Amino acid sequence: MKNQWLSLFIGSVRVKVQGRGAERFINACLRNGITVWDVKKHSEDITTFFILLKDIPNVRAVVRNSECKLYFIGKNGFPFFLKKMVSNIGFMVGISLFFIMIFLLSNMVWNIQIKGAKPETEYRIMKELQRMGVEKGAFQFLIDDPETIQRKLTNRVETITWVGVELKGTTFYFQVVEKKQPKETKRIGMQHLVAKKKAVITDMFVEEGQPVISVHDHVKKGQILVSGIIGKEGQTKLVPARGKIFGETWYKSTVVLPLQASFHVLTGKYVEKHYITIKNILIPVWGFKKPPFSHYKIDQQKKALRFWRWELPIFYERVIYRETEEVTRNYSWEEALQKAKEIARKELKAKLEEDASIKGEKVLHEAKENGKVRVEMHYQVIENIAIPQPIVQGD
Repeated sequence: MKNQWLSLFIGSVRVKVQGRGAERFINACLRNGITVWDVKKHSEDITTFFILLKDIPNVRAVVRNSECKLYFIGKNGFPFFLKKMVSNIGFMVGISLFFIMIFLLSNMVWNIQIKGAKPETEYRIMKELQRMGVEKGAFQFLIDDPETIQRKLTNRVETITWVGVELKGTTFYFQVVEKKQPKETKRIGMQHLVAKKKAVITDMFVEEGQPVISVHDHVKKGQILVSGIIGKEGQTKLVPARGKIFGETWYKSTVVLPLQASFHVLTGKYVEKHYITIKNILIPVWGFKKPPFSHYKIDQQKKALRFWRWELPIFYERVIYRETEEVTRNYSWEEALQKAKEIARKELKAKLEEDASIKGEKVLHEAKENGKVRVEMHYQVIENIAIPQPIVQGD
């Protein structure tokens, strides 16, 4: 038979014909539309061949009109395999359940190890992990990936500086670096304090050294404010000048703000879909309907499934569709001007040190250009302008 796959699918049997006229019997089968192949003659009165399973009733009718006897000596194909499976259904179910259990157990979290953390910090980390669903018995494909867990732990546990997260098999490993107490200030060398920019002195707090300027003095960049050379002429000594010298400095800032802008924001509504991915084939597991949102943002989480120690080329993929809506923001001239001032002030504060303060502000220029507001601001700032300058030999 040319199509061996067809015979395997619909089933075939091997028969033995014994008696006189075996050739006539085979010819009669062919005349009745019975497919016969792999015919072998073993003796004068014994011949074997294959027929399809569906032709058994027809071959029985042919043998009644012949002088031969028919014996079924073999069977092959899917129907017989299926029948055997049904007869051993208990065994097959047991095997299937065994592999399913191994598969599920291979994709669960069975151990969590935390290194480098004090007991109280370790307790805090374990509590945060439980909030995130990372605990013994949790399915790996239902929890966040190691990078996300690392980011959340760093943000939520203030006593740690860094945490490394690694998933090996069914175990999570956490390597923690805790925040350390600030070390004692190192001994500084002999130095002056000089101005880092042009300013008008407003206040001084000198811990060590000889002040060479006074309040209300105008100073320029690089000018000595506190000398590290103290004492009378001929009896001087060098010290590390220390202190804070506050001066009034000046900044300019330019902000351009559109009067109208459109952007998308999350509404809080979302829909989840779950897939099993094999190469580029997506097999839906849960969430079959299309997202009911006209605008949405897609978050994808993809994790490889495991069987025992091996990582399978099969992935669990979780897709979250988060609804967004378009918001149009319109500013009046006054609102845009006020908002631009707030932005400029916020940007300036980000540049200043904590002990600096804004004394005053003034609008230098304001204009409306192509649907945008352009504002130039001038600020008066009180800040520490003193920076150290080492005393070199020969000063």
